[in-house]
Amino acid sequence: MNTDITTHTFHDKPVRIHMDGEMVEYCARDIATALGYTNTNDAISRHCRGVVKRYPIADTLGRPQEAGFIGEGDVYRLIVSSQLPAAVEFEHWLFDEVLPSIRKHGGYLVGQEHMSPEEMVAASMRYLESKIAEQKRQLDAQKPKVALAEAIGNSTSTILIGELAKILTQNGAHNLGTRRLFERLRADGYLCRQHGEMWNLPTQRAMDMGLFEVIKRPVAMPDGSVRVTRTTKVTGRGQEYFINRYITKEN
Repeated sequence: MNTDITTHTFHDKPVRIHMDGEMVEYCARDIATALGYTNTNDAISRHCRGVVKRYPIADTLGRPQEAGFIGEGDVYRLIVSSQLPAAVEFEHWLFDEVLPSIRKHGGYLVGQEHMSPEEMVAASMRYLESKIAEQKRQLDAQKPKVALAEAIGNSTSTILIGELAKILTQNGAHNLGTRRLFERLRADGYLCRQHGEMWNLPTQRAMDMGLFEVIKRPVAMPDGSVRVTRTTKVTGRGQEYFINRYITKEN
């Protein structure tokens, strides 16, 4: 899937747009901010009905984070409910200027409606050069992480989830300690969520993907009975997968 996100500016406020073919999605927080909502989370919760999709973006300090993106219908709902006098101007700018330009030229150039054809060509070339340079910087930044993932993926050894957390932390995923990694793996459907015997064991989907193996060990109890313990370990393939999932694609 193409997850190219372009940034545009309305009254000095950034508005990020994601396009994949004919599908267009808009950063919900950017839209709400541009429309003058003081509590953007509340506005999105009350007025947006669609399923929010999330893509990695950088915050104001350049740190990676995930942002929710909404469809056109939810953008209109935010516009209609906005008290900002410029809401009508925002609607015209977004849907009559920016969106048609993106579909036609692959991007929107500020002031392009007043440019001559020659000026448009020159500005478009500068825009494309900047996009190419940015993509090269992103690829260069990813090279060490991709190499790490490939090296680990070729390993036949398995490790504990706590050890995977250390690898992720040492290579940029500073928000994923052992506890948070377990929470993330459960939330993302790789570990079972139900308490009891299946707690923190791999889901069938994760096992089918070859991400984990379960080590069974018999333990002799004081009463003479034998209890079997099960420990989840991450395979080499799983280590490569989670490095790509939680480092390479999010930083």
